[in-house]
Amino acid sequence: MKKIEIRLEPLSCPSCIKRIEGKLNKTKGVQDARVLFNSSKVKATFDGDMQTAESITEIIEKLGYPVLSKKVA
Repeated sequence: MKKIEIRLEPLSCPSCIKRIEGKLNKTKGVQDARVLFNSSKVKATFDGDMQTAESITEIIEKLGYPVLSKKVA
């Protein structure tokens, strides 16, 4: 399992959290995704054989949330 931390542009409302978490947690290969509203960060654990950091970033951007940076561990 790999972990990724993604910094987004500031989130404007709590419904953004539900939208991002809901999509990521339904994505095959993503074990757990959490959005931290105050810091506008997404933290996710994923199976590197099924997803990549780029694919997770792309999912978030397609939802309309610009990614500022990402860090994979």
